[in-house]
Amino acid sequence: MIRQRPRVLWPAALLAVVALCALIGWLGLRAWVAATPVPDWHVRTSSVVLDREDRLLRAFTVDGGRWRLPLVLEAVDPRFLALLLAVEDRRFYRHAGVDPLALARAATQLVTAGRIVSGGSTLSMQLARLLDGGRTRVLGGKVRQALGALALERTAEKAQILTAYLTVAPYGGNLEGLRAGSLAWLGKEPKRLSAAEAALLVALPQAPEARRPDRNPAAARRARDRVLARALALGLIDAETATAARREPVPTGRRLFPLLAPHLGARLVRSAPGRGVHRVTLDARLQGGLESLAAERAAAIDPRVSVALLVADHGSGQVLAEVGSAGLFAGDRQGHVDMTRALRSPGSALKPLIYGLAFESGIAHPESLIEDRPTAFAGYVPGNFDRAFQGTVTVRRALALSLNVPAVQLLDAVGPARLIARMRRAGAAPVLADAAPPGLAIGLGGLGVTLFDLVRIYGAIARGGAPLDLTDSRDGAAANPDPESIADRPRVLDARAAWYLTSILQEVPGPVGTAPAGIAFKTGTSYGYRDAWALGYDGRHVVGVWVGRPDGAPVPGLKGVDAAVPILLDCFARLGPRVPLPPAPAGVLLTATQALPPTLRQARVRGAGVGAVATGPEIAFPPDGARLEIGSDTGAGEGGGLALKVRGGQPPFTWFADGRLIGREPFARLLWWRPAGPGFTAIAVVDGHGRSSRVMVYLH
Repeated sequence: MIRQRPRVLWPAALLAVVALCALIGWLGLRAWVAATPVPDWHVRTSSVVLDREDRLLRAFTVDGGRWRLPLVLEAVDPRFLALLLAVEDRRFYRHAGVDPLALARAATQLVTAGRIVSGGSTLSMQLARLLDGGRTRVLGGKVRQALGALALERTAEKAQILTAYLTVAPYGGNLEGLRAGSLAWLGKEPKRLSAAEAALLVALPQAPEARRPDRNPAAARRARDRVLARALALGLIDAETATAARREPVPTGRRLFPLLAPHLGARLVRSAPGRGVHRVTLDARLQGGLESLAAERAAAIDPRVSVALLVADHGSGQVLAEVGSAGLFAGDRQGHVDMTRALRSPGSALKPLIYGLAFESGIAHPESLIEDRPTAFAGYVPGNFDRAFQGTVTVRRALALSLNVPAVQLLDAVGPARLIARMRRAGAAPVLADAAPPGLAIGLGGLGVTLFDLVRIYGAIARGGAPLDLTDSRDGAAANPDPESIADRPRVLDARAAWYLTSILQEVPGPVGTAPAGIAFKTGTSYGYRDAWALGYDGRHVVGVWVGRPDGAPVPGLKGVDAAVPILLDCFARLGPRVPLPPAPAGVLLTATQALPPTLRQARVRGAGVGAVATGPEIAFPPDGARLEIGSDTGAGEGGGLALKVRGGQPPFTWFADGRLIGREPFARLLWWRPAGPGFTAIAVVDGHGRSSRVMVYLH
């Protein structure tokens, strides 16, 4: 008798076959996925320049002129991430790249509605599509996306996939990635977003061209509001927030990307083209304010004039603002030229270093006397800017008034080569014409320096003579690197000499004739009105200003005190409260001229000082026997006064008329005198050593 097998085994056999087929299919899918090339999610991003607080200063486009900025999840608003996952991929952290439930839902909606209601693509699938560039609404494309997503999930972590998606997601036009979209459409980083802003940025990548706010703001608003409704239904926002968000207007135009410190950014990218992120020491707010200031002041001076600014912390050497021109795209001003690094004539801006060397060498003291009168130096005859001479003045006054003859006398005493050597100690790189040896003309601007050079020199003076290394990079690169460490370089000036300079430069008159409180500064105007300079510092900051034409053409009437000093003062105003200048170091000699040691009462320059031939005073005007009409133009001053002039001798000068005291001048060689009446008059002058001169004139 043949026994039949129980029918109950057939379902089990069928289940085993199904399981075997599933296993074979799963193994085949694994092999298929394993054979699928992993999409390269390490996409190239725009090079960016970030300020001292990682705020964006400037970005550069990638291939094809696309904006694709680097992004980290920590810098994205959590509300945006929650909305994105709720709308695009609710099970992102649970699936392996493909969400079967989402695909089933999308297929069911397609069958029941007869059209695509919602997509079933995960963020991983969308990333695979964006990286592959294939079509999304055909079956073959969906299969490639799924395989690419599964391959991605084998090699990349969820955070990496999400970051990559937010880096390449389309936001309309040449905008790729959340940061580019947020900056272009909202004018802000995606760090902190309102509910309306987050919803808009979630909606745009679904149809970036159809929903572009600048072309179809109505479509952008509808898409945003659908995302808000979804967020409300899921409990991500409350009804009050949703209502307020729907009232917010949708942007209707595209914002410009930040373009601050453009010359610095271009220089950094050229020097390190492979680096994606360049971190600098600049302050974005200060930089933006000073760029606007430079453009405003240049426009007020001349259509072809540019302005360059440099602000640094002389304690740390960090550059806080660096303005290369009055506008990068200002063609008439040649805005593409970085004038912080251009060689120009410094005019009188090097005089403080000359005086500092004289103080350090014991050639002069701020209260020493020096002559400001026509003087020749082997055929070189310098003159003052106003073509007048002050006679005998203190060294302090000579520097405060920026007199040329005393500066050349002191440079002649210390030596031009020594001045060049000290400039190099400060980190400057002066350039002489035709590689000629330095002559006395360099003291009045006869060489080429940059704004960076001058800021380093004045920064060293502000630091008590210690050299200053300027840096504008937080990536370890110096702004103007030196071959040797700053710790190994000798001092630029002795601390006492540097303080003497600071005490004088505090007294330099400003545009309205008064010295700005709390700032030590100096101006400079190059020959032919080509360059106007102002360099200054307080207890923390050093600021340099240049004004002129980049092509070197003269600008009639352009002077440092009028064009550059107001900009300098505005820069300090934007830096906040003044930081006090340092106190006097030990060993400083604070005394009047008469109390100085004999060797310092007169500056030890050629033709003066110890060993000089002393000459007595001589009345230069009026000459002996002259007949003068009281009130005439001949030698007359205001109100009919008579000009009495003396040459030679040593101040102070005491004047007498017919034996009566008529005036005393501590330093000046000119006295205005109003005679009592006509007749013969004996005029006499006595100098500080008791020597005298006398003339007899007739007044009528």
